[in-house]
Amino acid sequence: MSVTAETVKQLRERTGAGMMECKKALLETGGDLDAAAELMRKQGLAKADKKATRVAAEGVIVLERSADGRAAAMVEINCETDFVAREQDFRAFAAQVAAQAVAQRPRSLEALLSARLGSETVEERRRSLVAKIGENIGVRRFALLEAPQHLGAYLHGTRIGALVALEGGKAPLAHDLAMHIAASNPRYLSVREVPQEVIAKEREILTEQAQGEGKPPDIVAKMVEGRLRKALGEITLLGQPFVKDPDVTVEKLLKGAGAEVLSFERFEVGAGIEKKQEDFVAQVMAQVKGSSGPAKT
Repeated sequence: MSVTAETVKQLRERTGAGMMECKKALLETGGDLDAAAELMRKQGLAKADKKATRVAAEGVIVLERSADGRAAAMVEINCETDFVAREQDFRAFAAQVAAQAVAQRPRSLEALLSARLGSETVEERRRSLVAKIGENIGVRRFALLEAPQHLGAYLHGTRIGALVALEGGKAPLAHDLAMHIAASNPRYLSVREVPQEVIAKEREILTEQAQGEGKPPDIVAKMVEGRLRKALGEITLLGQPFVKDPDVTVEKLLKGAGAEVLSFERFEVGAGIEKKQEDFVAQVMAQVKGSSGPAKT
């Protein structure tokens, strides 16, 4: 049977797919618009499943505040290339997921994926987007923070985001602290939160280094403890020099402002994801060797 241009147009508007894909689906379903849309949805989900094993280490970080400004959600949505990370549909999906996270306050990633975006769940929309764009796309993680007084939020471009919940102080301080966290990447809030095994391992490394300098045991012990305090200060928020005034630690800054950091979160796109290393020179050389043959006479 023949398929009209108007029907193809309607199916394209409904699915966002290409003209030839829409025409093929309509031919397979006898021109039934609803059946064609359902067929394309099923085919798209199958395509999405096939792409699920591909590494997606690019993407965006998105922040979304609640209406009262005292809660915020931060999500990381991944894709395979930075080109898709700039794509409009991908960005719109990421913003929708963040909005759902702050509105519904899910307790797990599975709950967030089950949240509804209109007629679809987040997971269904994700898989449809994979089929449309042609890359693996993932909702990797999210964080929710609530603050009794001030909540600082900072987004550096689209690749690094930070949230901090502050009690006491003022709103500008919360924002400055979020900027500091984004820049300095503290792993823990204070020394009390550093796991004992992390401290023990650091002390072991520092002891070996100090002993190699040929100092007496009592001097080695003092050197190790001093260097350990410095090392712990570098990985804890309270011990770090404040980025806007390196002569003052964050702990002293907070004391002076009568404020306390209750919690914080920092996301960076692709952090911890093992990326495939491409040797482009080797690839080009292999291609050149493969295409070269005996000279024609």
